[in-house]
Amino acid sequence: MSDEMSVHVNFGRPVPLFPLDGVVVLPQHVVPLHIFEPRYRQMIEHVLDGAGQIAMAVLAHPHRPHAPGVLPRVRPAVCLGQVVRHERLPDGRFNILLQGVCRARIVEEQPPADGRLYRTARLEPVGLDSPTPEQLPRLRSELERLLNANGLGSMAGAKPALEWVVDDDLSDQLVLELMTLTMIAEPKLRYALLAEPDVATRASMVLAELRHLDRMISVARLQRPERWPKGMSWN
Repeated sequence: MSDEMSVHVNFGRPVPLFPLDGVVVLPQHVVPLHIFEPRYRQMIEHVLDGAGQIAMAVLAHPHRPHAPGVLPRVRPAVCLGQVVRHERLPDGRFNILLQGVCRARIVEEQPPADGRLYRTARLEPVGLDSPTPEQLPRLRSELERLLNANGLGSMAGAKPALEWVVDDDLSDQLVLELMTLTMIAEPKLRYALLAEPDVATRASMVLAELRHLDRMISVARLQRPERWPKGMSWN
């Protein structure tokens, strides 16, 4: 995977807004999506005729019912995504692969109008500046230590993540994004990492969560479940 993102983004034009329920798309994230609602089928038709870009948003209240005709509120941080592959099904549905390109923030929403069934939004970019070496001074060494630890190192994603950490062809920023995708699953934290513009702050957040996971796994492994009486579990 390369740092080079040869995708041109025109932030001067509104972008189609696609809210998801509890799913946070991040830069470098490749997400398969099945598009079946008429408004989003129309949206894909339109974006395939244009730049192929969608603002992936997160619902502010994902499980709260809303009145018919009322658009559910979305949170301000979004990930601009690029359709990298699509399959048009005979009945008008789509299967697409969408890759996260960059962080952005909603400046203004525009509701459906003039035959357009979906809403759009004007965006402003977030956190596009490349970090200096001083901003991430010990990121790789600390990641390598954690991924070799007894706790975190036992996770299924630890081995491929370690290969990224020691790959000098990958920038520190790309390694941080890949670590977030591979090792961070909690939706609230993923959204906080999407919304945070400062790369050094994101690095601190990721490292803090990985240290926490390492401690929790290490403690759990000390419980020796093979010695528990039948039917017991540890919480």
